[in-house]
Amino acid sequence: MNKALISVCGVVLCALGTAAAQEDTMIADKSRAFLLQKKYLNFPVKNGAEKRYIHLILDGKIIREFDIEIAHDEADFWVFLEIGAFKGQQATLRIDKYDPASTKGFDAVYQADTYIGEEDVYREKLRPQFHFTSRRGWNNDANGMVYYDGEYHLFYQHNPYGWKWGNMTWGHAISTDMVHWTELGDAIHPDSLGTIFSGSAVVDVNNTAGLQTGDEKVIVCIYTSAGGRNPMSKGQPFTQSIAYSNDRGRTWKVYEDNPVLGHVNGSNRDPKVIWHEPTSQWVMALYLDKRMMGFFTSQDLKSWEFQSKLECFHECPELFELPVDGDENNKKWILYGGSGEYLIGRFDGRAFISDTEAIRFHYGNCFYASQTFSNIPAEDGRRIQMAWGRVAMPDMPFNQMMLFPVTLRLQTTEKGPRMFAEPIREIEELHEQQWRWKNKVLVPGQNLFSQIQGELFHIRAQMRLEDARETGFVVRDVPVTYNTEKRELSCQGKAARLTPVDNKIRVELLVDRTSIEIFGNDGRVYMPMGVILADNSKSLEIFTKSGNVVLETLEVFELNSAWPQNRN
Repeated sequence: MNKALISVCGVVLCALGTAAAQEDTMIADKSRAFLLQKKYLNFPVKNGAEKRYIHLILDGKIIREFDIEIAHDEADFWVFLEIGAFKGQQATLRIDKYDPASTKGFDAVYQADTYIGEEDVYREKLRPQFHFTSRRGWNNDANGMVYYDGEYHLFYQHNPYGWKWGNMTWGHAISTDMVHWTELGDAIHPDSLGTIFSGSAVVDVNNTAGLQTGDEKVIVCIYTSAGGRNPMSKGQPFTQSIAYSNDRGRTWKVYEDNPVLGHVNGSNRDPKVIWHEPTSQWVMALYLDKRMMGFFTSQDLKSWEFQSKLECFHECPELFELPVDGDENNKKWILYGGSGEYLIGRFDGRAFISDTEAIRFHYGNCFYASQTFSNIPAEDGRRIQMAWGRVAMPDMPFNQMMLFPVTLRLQTTEKGPRMFAEPIREIEELHEQQWRWKNKVLVPGQNLFSQIQGELFHIRAQMRLEDARETGFVVRDVPVTYNTEKRELSCQGKAARLTPVDNKIRVELLVDRTSIEIFGNDGRVYMPMGVILADNSKSLEIFTKSGNVVLETLEVFELNSAWPQNRN
């Protein structure tokens, strides 16, 4: 966005009678009046500009509060504040520390039914094409993942107003297949208890909280109110709160008697709530501080009782059961934290007893703060996980992404039960052109992919290693290598041991614009790699060195974009 457009927007505002006169000196704050008639208030952003606090005020009450690097000249991009829910109301928009020399962008704020850049959304250079990213702003942790009546709900930590972390709000998107997502807009906003840190969501099937008002089951989000992280909550501690929806997640109401769990200690946060069937109660796993997790129980989601604590992991807990080798009569409990390290053990609804030391889950460079969907139908039976993909996306109006959903299994290995992760089968919905080989001998110097060009790929291979020293792929200039002597799969400085089975290995790759997700031996190795591929070549290579490899099966699928406007 250039200077001229900011000036044009200013002229439009003057015509509407909402532009303020230019002051010669800095004042404490400045306000503008709006009759809210459109979907969005549009704000120009300049990365690196001094942050200013913005307040949207209705009937004397602060409805929205956020800081923003508001542009004073040329904008890097524009963001929007959703105002459709307040249509027809008179509002005041206020900025602190207004200075006409450095916050000219405040005078350029305007309302419209579109946002600047909307026509290009999902087509941007670094926009992942089958990984979820928010239309605008920063995202991090996966939150509130829940399935209800044909729809998967993904909430996420969101800064709607900038490229960097901040203003933690719950963004919200839905999908019928976990591949094609529709962003509904932000669900839970910072308030007088704090900004909205991570948490979980449940379907209150039995209406234990008494919040259901119609035929639809109520969806309840349980989150951390991060007190002291915004001016409205100055002096407040970190506590746990709930919000709920009676219309399939389209609108949300914050519970009037929040918090439902007061401050315990430190920066207690990230409540993961599940229904524990054997004891007919709700259970909350809560990060307490200093690698300590606490467990609380409730009958109604509104009052909680402390039960036990366990020293184990840092933040973002997850707690669920998995059958060993698919045996529903032999289930184990999994507890893990933000990094994905996990314990396998027993849980009686009050205390977790671990049978293992911490086990490493992934070997990549971008995985963090994952969560699994609750309320998946029994006839499906999968435990499906999504994680924050920590990938910086410079010069974009958005930043970071979600990793592709994976199905988790607990499989017996020589080291005992271990979690395996494989991409959900719905990836096949994006398959387009395909190439297949069977029982093909690959020799050094040969590249079966020499005629294949593209951006997005799904690759599956079963290799009999024969006498090769190294084998693997070069994906758009990025090597993914298996060393037969070290028995090691590696990419971009990350490595994981992968032991052949009957002298065979299986490798699966998902390739998007900003990532390569690598799976070894049906998910025994999970290696999500954040890597910017936008300016790389579009070529593929499969190779072997110092010996032959037999490709018992090899499949390459070019993938379509998950975004309809980008489909081939």
